[in-house]
Amino acid sequence: LHFSLHFSLHFSLHFTMTAWFRSAPMSYVSLILHESCSHDTLTELGKLGIVSFTDLNPDLTPFQRRYVTSVKRCDELERKLRFFTSECDKFSLPISQTQTVPTFLARGGDKGVLASLEGELEGYEMQLRELNTFNEKLTREYNEKVELQEVLLKSQLFYDTDAPRLMTSSIGGGSEDRGRESLLKMEHGGEQNDMRFSSITGCVLSDEKLRFERMIFRSTRGNCYLRFAEIEQDISDPESGSPCHKHVFIIFYKSRSIEGKIKKICDAFSAHRYSIPSMDDVKSVTDMMERNRVELEDSHRVLMKNQDTRFRMCQMLAGSVEEWKWKVVKEKSVYHSLNMFKSDVSGMLRGEGWIIASQLDSAREAVSQTHASSDASMPSLLQVMPQPWPQPPTHFDTNEFTYAYQEFVNTYGIPRYREANPALFTAATFPFLFGVMYGDIGHGSCLAAGGLYLMFTYDRDKRYDEMIGGMFQARYMITAMGFMGVYAGIIYNDFFSLGLNLFTSRYYYENEEMGAEAIENGQNATLTADYGTSDAIYPMGMDPAWHVSSNELLFFNSFKMKLSVILGIAQMFMGTCLKGANALYFNEKLDFFFEFLPMVAFSASLFIYMVVLIIMKWSINWQSRMLSATCVEVDGPTWGSPAYQEYDGVWNDCGAEYCSPGGIECEVGVSTTADLCPLNYGGSGDGCQPPNLITLLINIALQPGTVDEPLYANQPAIQNFLLLVAFVSVPILLLAKPYLLSKQHSDHTSHGDSSSTNSDTPLGPSSDAHDEGEEHGFGEILIHQAIETIEFVLGMVSNTASYLRLWALSLAHSKLAGVFWEKAMLSTINMNFFAAFIGFGIFAAVTTGVLLMMDVLECFLHALRLHWVEFQNKFFKADGVRFVPFCFKQILNDASAAV
Repeated sequence: LHFSLHFSLHFSLHFTMTAWFRSAPMSYVSLILHESCSHDTLTELGKLGIVSFTDLNPDLTPFQRRYVTSVKRCDELERKLRFFTSECDKFSLPISQTQTVPTFLARGGDKGVLASLEGELEGYEMQLRELNTFNEKLTREYNEKVELQEVLLKSQLFYDTDAPRLMTSSIGGGSEDRGRESLLKMEHGGEQNDMRFSSITGCVLSDEKLRFERMIFRSTRGNCYLRFAEIEQDISDPESGSPCHKHVFIIFYKSRSIEGKIKKICDAFSAHRYSIPSMDDVKSVTDMMERNRVELEDSHRVLMKNQDTRFRMCQMLAGSVEEWKWKVVKEKSVYHSLNMFKSDVSGMLRGEGWIIASQLDSAREAVSQTHASSDASMPSLLQVMPQPWPQPPTHFDTNEFTYAYQEFVNTYGIPRYREANPALFTAATFPFLFGVMYGDIGHGSCLAAGGLYLMFTYDRDKRYDEMIGGMFQARYMITAMGFMGVYAGIIYNDFFSLGLNLFTSRYYYENEEMGAEAIENGQNATLTADYGTSDAIYPMGMDPAWHVSSNELLFFNSFKMKLSVILGIAQMFMGTCLKGANALYFNEKLDFFFEFLPMVAFSASLFIYMVVLIIMKWSINWQSRMLSATCVEVDGPTWGSPAYQEYDGVWNDCGAEYCSPGGIECEVGVSTTADLCPLNYGGSGDGCQPPNLITLLINIALQPGTVDEPLYANQPAIQNFLLLVAFVSVPILLLAKPYLLSKQHSDHTSHGDSSSTNSDTPLGPSSDAHDEGEEHGFGEILIHQAIETIEFVLGMVSNTASYLRLWALSLAHSKLAGVFWEKAMLSTINMNFFAAFIGFGIFAAVTTGVLLMMDVLECFLHALRLHWVEFQNKFFKADGVRFVPFCFKQILNDASAAV
């Protein structure tokens, strides 16, 4: 916890925790401007970014506003800029950012910017549209000439190869071949050479070839001859301009009716038809091919020249579009804000809004300077409005470190104005609780290294997409999470599921120097120093001997479960204390005395007491206590053992053969623990046996006054008192506040007071409810308070159990890492080098995918839930309104991110 707070302070040199604890004070102001200087005044206020204007014309539609014409002009300029951006995208030209937002805002020249941009952008748009129109025409003509060239080549090839072969083919073929042969004979002067056949040539998509052929055959009933030739390379379609695969076709037919059908089918399939001379006229065909080839070359040169001109123009525009866009967005935001102003007097504008109280003098200075630079006769005024105010918005000054934690809280809900900010505490507790669940030195180091990489590679002037940008914004949080994982890993002594013997274990096994094989299963470890002395304590974290012991799981489960309960109750109690701090700050006396104090009494008498019992059980030397109630042979091997530390470790001889260390005569097998224990705490063990805490806590409510194994003197009486405090606090929490509120309501009603009964308490009835009667008001308040009481009382139990996820996630992480190491590495490391190499690859892959990605997300979400539900619901209202100032920097950054 202290590490996270220190980390926060290190990156917040000019940032105070008190300023982050409660939101910045706000003032509601009225701004009166002369219309001639209104634009310049709002421009200066936009650079400061400290005012959030209120709409004084809510009944007007956007088209009825005063500056709707200027907004439309800005919309038209934005349309042109989007057109320029789309043209640049056609050439894959990125929109370059030649300057940063602060540099842009520092420049002047705001007057007349719309008029100058309109003239400049209009000229560029006309040129670019003319070039595009010419390019479309040239491209279509060029693609048609390419298709015509292919049609001429394929048709000539058909006449040179297929026609002679078909004319000399055997008549004994199929009926279809005979029909085709007769057609060709007619075409080439065979039988009935006085009748010549007409032909249609063109191109059709290869995907439509079969359907096209089938449709021609069916519509003409086979009275035509159709041939296809594939175009080897893809060509551009003249209509769409997209590359596609096509076939050249030639159709011979006789009837005019068939010709009409064929043309309609060609149109339906978007097949382009071309008129070519008869193939018998070789000279005409050759001349046409040569003319088309020359025209192709000319069209290609003109097309390339057009594209080059467009490219150079788009290249120039790409370097200026960003700046133009910022200018337009800036002007548009000014006119949008001016549309919120009201014109009470001719030539004057009045606006209202919220301003950060500490920046009031800066705003007045900006208004005075812009008014002095204008020729306005009427003065411009900025003055604080008298109360009552609307609900003030919430604003926190954040930096790069605190921003992520503040957004973490804002995602759940905006803090109420001047309410205690959970983000201040989240900055410390969130990485810490994440580390408790993710505790591992190796995995935490990997996560911390990733966070450090994000910290050192972050470029403030570079644009990132939403996901990558979010990771960079959370870079300090990720780094802190990694370091907390390392810290918790040191406490657990886990390094990729392995224990590290950094400070030499305080336990040893007999024959352990001969290797692990020499240690027998079930063999007990022995301390290297006397129990309870400083030499028997591992300096930091868990002793590595626990990782190889048979009761490892039992020990770590007990430790982590109790640790989870302690951390959970501590965080929830801190949230309850923040509720009291809010009540004191807002002067809500009823909430403080009849909500906060009963809540503290209830949680302290049961849950804080449970934490005290856990810590007491940890801190007591049970070996010494149990030895003090043991019957020991005088002058035997156990007599005088240094393990006995009660009463300064002095052994008292009772004069008999067997005595307790306290000097009580005893008989082995006859004397009980209660007979020999010198503490006299009561119960079966008289305080000399460790209790079962779960049974002890359950018996507080189920068997009051009964403590089987007490920890301290008078424990039953104290527990009965605490139970009584808990029981008494519940009806006080439920009934006291509703009763007092209803009494206040009754007093006000009897005196004819129409004001609110308890303006500082959100549960009090409003002024609109005064005429509804006392009984209805009390019942409504009682229902709200009953919900509050049930939520708190049951929530303390359920939320405490919810914190056990810290133990569960930590156990799952540790065991998963152990399984990956055992199955992937230990099973292959003793085989051979190749097997060990494969095993390491599997181990690295599953560790990265499961533990460094999935488990990080899982622990993150569980820590998120603990803060949102278990911690924040104790005090956090989350019904505030975010302060959204008129700020050019934020507006331009949002506009750039939206590109």
